[in-house]
Amino acid sequence: MLKQLRRDHANMARILHVLQLKQKTLADGDRPNFQLVREVVDYILDYMAGFTLPLEEICTERLREVAPHSEEVTERLSGQYRQLKARLNRLSRDIDAILMDVAVPMNQFSDDLREYLESHRNYLREEREELFPLISEYFSDDDLERLAHALPANATAELERLQGAYPELYAELRDNSDPVPA
Repeated sequence: MLKQLRRDHANMARILHVLQLKQKTLADGDRPNFQLVREVVDYILDYMAGFTLPLEEICTERLREVAPHSEEVTERLSGQYRQLKARLNRLSRDIDAILMDVAVPMNQFSDDLREYLESHRNYLREEREELFPLISEYFSDDDLERLAHALPANATAELERLQGAYPELYAELRDNSDPVPA
């Protein structure tokens, strides 16, 4: 189960790396492929709703029962998740405006994107360093089974869904397939 969580973190790190490359292009004064940026942001929003939120709810609920001292960690991660989602929604609105040729200050957008990337990487790091050890220590086999049902069941099916729903992102990940640390 924890191996699956770590794989999901590695995959998210790769997706964030794609976004970082586009942010660097923007910071260098060039115009990135905003349609790809749109796909990445949409994918992350979908992922947060379909994976991160259920995972957080299950972990928080169960850890409150078996390890009440973990509440500080789960509450902090929960707050960080809400902030990440708010930042990502703001970026999504800005991307919509950019794609509709509305004037958006590119320096500010680039800074917002960079700050989002730093925050998301920090969130992933804190999950790995603080939440995963709690899961490892306090979750029973039944807890892990319940958690497994909250995760995408089949990585191949998820990859096929990614390919169909986000073709430019899929192509970018395929072409840039080296693992990237979070």
